[in-house]
Order: sequence, then structure tokens, then C-alpha cells
Amino acid sequence: FCRVDPYGFERPEDFDYASYEAFFSRYLVVLTRRAIKWSKLLKGNNGIQKSLKVKRYIRKGIPNEHRALIWMIVSGAQANMEQNPGYYHRLLEGEKNDKLVEAIKTDMNRTFPDNVKFRKTADPCLQHVLYNVLVAYGHHNKAVGYCQGMNFIAGYLILITKNEEESFWLLDALIGRILPDYYSPVMLGLKTDQEVLGELVKMKVPAVAELMERHGVMWTLVVSRWFICLFIDILPVETVLRIWDCLFYEGSKIIFRVALTLIKQHQAFILEATNFPDICDKFKQITKGTFVTECHSFMQKIFTDPGTLSMATINKLRETCREKLLSQG
Repeated sequence: FCRVDPYGFERPEDFDYASYEAFFSRYLVVLTRRAIKWSKLLKGNNGIQKSLKVKRYIRKGIPNEHRALIWMIVSGAQANMEQNPGYYHRLLEGEKNDKLVEAIKTDMNRTFPDNVKFRKTADPCLQHVLYNVLVAYGHHNKAVGYCQGMNFIAGYLILITKNEEESFWLLDALIGRILPDYYSPVMLGLKTDQEVLGELVKMKVPAVAELMERHGVMWTLVVSRWFICLFIDILPVETVLRIWDCLFYEGSKIIFRVALTLIKQHQAFILEATNFPDICDKFKQITKGTFVTECHSFMQKIFTDPGTLSMATINKLRETCREKLLSQG
């Protein structure tokens, strides 16, 4: 058995190799079929335009060999990079903010201690690349600077793109456009979206919302890491990558779809909780097991389980939740 997965992550002691093998042998068949379809699509001479076909393809998963390219195109990162040649390197060569640099350095060894590619002993060691991407980003977007959580996002981007500059522009797409205000110093967007999830749960899984309220469990306690880390270290790598495929194309509502699916699917299990710590523990449990490992069926579920979820609904809820937060502040 391989102790390290294809992305460099060490598997935990209690890793269930048998069920993983069973899943992966089935999933490989799917991947092979998808790869052929993607190759045909990419051979077409009009590039990748947003279309129902492309959306359908992305929901069914992007093969790893095309992932970086497709993320770059559909997120707008590619266009931005081409319009700003040399910009990334100029950021690295420019004056540095010492406080920012210190904050980033502090987090280097805390980033994926279970990934062999981020170890100081690795050759090449990805810590150096990660440091560059975060320093450049902090100087590019001074309003955000650097905030914990960004190191994990950038680290994943580096593992997939294997390219420093592309990782920078994808990070910019996520933080600047796709996620509304998650990483600013006051994190208003993040706090807002946790409240929005609470409202969506009230609508779609009312019994769970009622349980949370009864025991005074705030949503931020159980889901803030889902949002900040975009499910990194919460769900299995293959599943996270499939979620990100859709996130880059369809935007932040994908996060709500995933969260609602996890909650809805495990409603009965969550409702067994009888106190505060119990509820928190159940939320940790629901992100493990075969339901989330079987990423292909999981992704089908996120588009059916929560039912309709329009951007208009989310934006309306964001408005009311943001106002409520600001009036409390």
C-alpha cells in the first residue's frame, strides 16, 4: 500500500485502503472516459467558451492533466495573466512589507505538515514557491495582505498547477472575484456566508436549524473552516478538487451546495446529538467516510440534494445577513 497519495499527502494511520481501492478502481474507469471526452473538446479550435456543454463536463470532473489549464481559463485567471505580463515577477522584486513577510514566514512550516512536497527536506521544496506566491499576493492586494487559510489554498493551487505564476493568478481569481470578502481583516464576507448557510438550512433542513438554535450552537463554530479552507483538510483530496472544478466555473454558491448536501445527507445522524459538544462532534464526523470519498456520486448529489439554489436567492440572503451583522457590530 502506498503511504503517500499522488499529491504528496501522507495517509493517516486509520486509512481504509480496502474501501478506497474499491472506489478508485471504479473511479478510474470514469476518469478514463472523461479524459477522452476532454481531449476531444480541447482539440476543437475555438478554445473553451462558457457553455452548457462545458458546464456539464466540469460538473463531471476535469481530468488532472487538464485541470490547471481549465481552471485558468474559466476563472478568468488566464486572461488576467496575459494582460499583465511580468507583473508577478515585478511584485517579487519590489519593496516588501516586513510585517507581511514575517506573518507568511511563520505559517510556512504549518502548511501541510503531512505533505512530503512541503517538507524542508523535499527537493524541490514547495515551501519556497508558496512563500513567493503569498508574498506577491499580499503586495498585489494590500487590503487583504495575508490571512491564515490563504496558505492552504495557495498550497493546493501549487500542487495542481505546478506553476508559481499560475497559482498567483488563480489565488487572485478566488480571493478577488469568486469568494466575496472572505480574507479581509474583518472577514465580513465569510461571517455573512456562514449566516447565509444558517438561513438556507432553516429553509431546506429545518430540523437541524432548530437543533442548533436550541443548543445555542453558532454556525461559525461548525462550518468556518469549510469556508475558509474551501474544504481542504476537511474532505478527501479528490473530492476537494472536484468541488474546486465547479467553484472556478460556477462561483461561490458551490460551497453552499456542498455544505447543504453534507448536512441534509446526515440529517438523522446530526439529530441524534443531545448537547453542544455532541453537535460539534457530529459535524466533524459527517465529513468522513465513504459518502465523501466517492467523489463522483458525491458531486452528483450536490446538484440534486439541496434542490434549487439560485444566485439571486444567495445574494438576497447575503444582503440581509450582512446588514444584520453590521448593525450588531
